[in-house]
Amino acid sequence: MSELILHHYPTSPFAEKARLLLGFKGLSWRSVKISPVMPKPDLTALTGGYRKTPVLQIGADIYCDTALIARRLEQEKALPAFFPEGQEMIAASFAAWADSVVFQHAVSLVFQPESVAVRFASLPPEAIKAFIADRAGLFSGGSATRLSAEQAKHQWPTIMARLEQQLQREEVGDYLFGEPSIADFALAHPMWFLKATPVTSPLVDNYPAVSAWLARVLGFGHGAPSEMTSEEALEVAHNATPAALPDEVFEDPNGFKAGQQVIIAATDYGVDPVAGELLFAGREELIVRREDERGGVVHVHFPRFGFRIEAC
Repeated sequence: MSELILHHYPTSPFAEKARLLLGFKGLSWRSVKISPVMPKPDLTALTGGYRKTPVLQIGADIYCDTALIARRLEQEKALPAFFPEGQEMIAASFAAWADSVVFQHAVSLVFQPESVAVRFASLPPEAIKAFIADRAGLFSGGSATRLSAEQAKHQWPTIMARLEQQLQREEVGDYLFGEPSIADFALAHPMWFLKATPVTSPLVDNYPAVSAWLARVLGFGHGAPSEMTSEEALEVAHNATPAALPDEVFEDPNGFKAGQQVIIAATDYGVDPVAGELLFAGREELIVRREDERGGVVHVHFPRFGFRIEAC
């Protein structure tokens, strides 16, 4: 069985979500550190242009977006489950809300001037400028709009009061919906992001039930990582054969067919397109085949939700 390889960097909120998913499952994995900013030539040799963090690699199969990464890890190890029986819809729907709405608020709060001054205090001005410019490019061209810090501050007490109320209920237990689920991990990473500096940490610390819940989720840890270089990861992909396609009927409501040349891209932000041969379209997942001189033949996997597909 091929190793789990996570391409990530330490301060990425969504990478922290993926690391916690691996920890919850108690999995061993290889850690490939990537740059927080473009260019990322070794990563895009595998993805074909997708630039968001993190990316999961299993041999010559490349998984984009933590929503799909969670489903792939569920296949790797069924229990403990991210989607507990009977709560699949509510857990996935809450996770999608947290990954978008709560994350959007956290980004605006973290990147307000007072927080940036503390968060990047050790970096030279040119490095800060480059990071801000990269993030402006990341959010260019997609449907996601940057929430102003003022509006984020205005709405944050409502989000947190609702969470505090939910987590205070004895019948709920230690997690959002009783037992741990994908909902907990999707909500945890924006809170973790805010906890990184004393400027934004009180936005979480002032809510005791949320703080106690967050400590429990972060307590799952990161599993058992070991370092790997990006060159080694490329070699793994080049020497591997992609896994068999899912045992599910190919069905696309817009009439796309297997073998068609397509472009797939995120719709919210990080909308860099990936071109390839469409191999599979299922209920949750799209798979394209592409070939790279260094990465070889790879299958790149995308979630259906939050991504668009177009004919080349």
